[in-house]
Amino acid sequence: MTTTREHQIGILLFDDVEELDVVGPWEVLSYWCRSFPEDGWTVSCLSRSGGSVACAKGLTIHAHHSFDDCPPLEVLIHPGGQGTRSQIHDEAHLDWVREQRVSVPIMASVCTGSLVYAAAGLLGGRPATTHWVTLDLLASLDPTIDVRRDERFVDDGDVVTSAGISAGIDMALHLVARLVGIERARQVRRGIQYDPQPPV
Repeated sequence: MTTTREHQIGILLFDDVEELDVVGPWEVLSYWCRSFPEDGWTVSCLSRSGGSVACAKGLTIHAHHSFDDCPPLEVLIHPGGQGTRSQIHDEAHLDWVREQRVSVPIMASVCTGSLVYAAAGLLGGRPATTHWVTLDLLASLDPTIDVRRDERFVDDGDVVTSAGISAGIDMALHLVARLVGIERARQVRRGIQYDPQPPV
């Protein structure tokens, strides 16, 4: 009997990560993977050393994997949050991001995660977006970036960036549509009852 290897999606955790940047995509992707195992995908969270991280607003989240024992990924999602402000100057972290770029087919980001990708040199000459407060910072990190100021997410093939916080949900649904199909993404959206109609 042969076993088909599951395709792996990883969501990065780090101290001062923005909660919804992680949990929004997690809700979409975990619902998909659990509800439709026949699609052959699984999602997990990873952090540098494994274990727990303290998020920006006080939530604690436990990683499934460390960098060392994480399975090979086909999609990596780098969230944002205050923790990215130090990461854009952290050469060890930027080197790790560059290493992932070599082996991971799709590098995605939520919110200010794209600032890290910019600092690592991944967005040169490409369209990208980020949280509206940091759009100018994104442009200053690499003036060759085609900053998309009005888009919820930007798919440039092997790099997908999304705007602030809740936009990560839209991006995650887009990834489901891209990886499996639009009808599956609609099933997931319906399953998590995501139909944004803001009351204000």
